[in-house]
Amino acid sequence: MSELVPKDFQIPETLEADKFRLRMLTIRDIDLDYEAVMSSIIHLQETQPFGPDHKWPTKKLTHEQDLIDLGWHQKEFQNKTSFAYTVMSLDESICLGCLYIYPPPNSEYDAMIMMWVRESDKSLDEKLFNAVKQWVSDEWPFKNPGYPGREINWEEWKSLSE
Repeated sequence: MSELVPKDFQIPETLEADKFRLRMLTIRDIDLDYEAVMSSIIHLQETQPFGPDHKWPTKKLTHEQDLIDLGWHQKEFQNKTSFAYTVMSLDESICLGCLYIYPPPNSEYDAMIMMWVRESDKSLDEKLFNAVKQWVSDEWPFKNPGYPGREINWEEWKSLSE
């Protein structure tokens, strides 16, 4: 598998907008992340930010399982194999969602970018998406990032991967 980003690429640390800040997701975010996820289960299952076949999250997700997920995301970020950002309120008191930049499962795109916002702040979804698109265009080395479920429907995305 080819690298997601060049070895010498300086990973952007943050994206700050008028209502939110993106920064690396770490295990220190566990309590706020877990609260955001668990308070938004139905919203996340309905909006399917990871596709219609993905059933995350469920009510069975434990604090410990979420901590393991966050540790995994943190390690992959450090290894530059994928990048998970937490979307925080500017005062860092509320986790508003997450952004994920993954290697694509097909050769049509050079990155797979997905994001979600918590149910109580779902009005931020479009602002987050637009800010991320501009940030990726301005700061990341991708020539053709894919935004499945947003700019390409999940069925078409999945067919490219088969």
